[in-house]
Amino acid sequence: MQTTDQRLLIIDDDEMFCHVLSRAFTRRGYEVMTAHDADQALAVAVQFQPTMATLDLKLENSSGLKLLPEMLVAVPSCRIVVLTGYSSIATAVEAMKLGAVNYLCKPADADDIIASFEHQEGDPNIELADNPPSINRITWEHIQKVLHEHDGNISATARALGMHRRTLQRKLQKRPVKR
Repeated sequence: MQTTDQRLLIIDDDEMFCHVLSRAFTRRGYEVMTAHDADQALAVAVQFQPTMATLDLKLENSSGLKLLPEMLVAVPSCRIVVLTGYSSIATAVEAMKLGAVNYLCKPADADDIIASFEHQEGDPNIELADNPPSINRITWEHIQKVLHEHDGNISATARALGMHRRTLQRKLQKRPVKR
């Protein structure tokens, strides 16, 4: 059971995920609030002053990467972990540059998230992958990088990649390819 004053803000557009995660952290003694979009998140953050937050990378009408610096301006002492079902190397690097303390791929449970808040130092002994990523994974990573370079603009990204916009939209709707 958590005994210190820990206030967690869960920012995710999936209300069921917020509910489940909120219950798990409440049972562990955390004070929890949730927000489902960028505007609501900033308003709650200013009032609630969370000590930590989870931030979904892909909010319905916004990007967690755009919200991240705004959250840190609103609550500079807040430690933020980015959660995503659409992980890529490019977004992980950007999230860390923008001030996230960690980056987790969904599905992540409360224990994974707590560990990510506690483990903020680099680990030189981390296990290295035996195999290089698949060509499909490399393609996914490249699309994410180009999408980020174009600030999430699907049309501009499709033009840069030389593909039809609808084809890109279909690719983006799929889950990321595993290694």
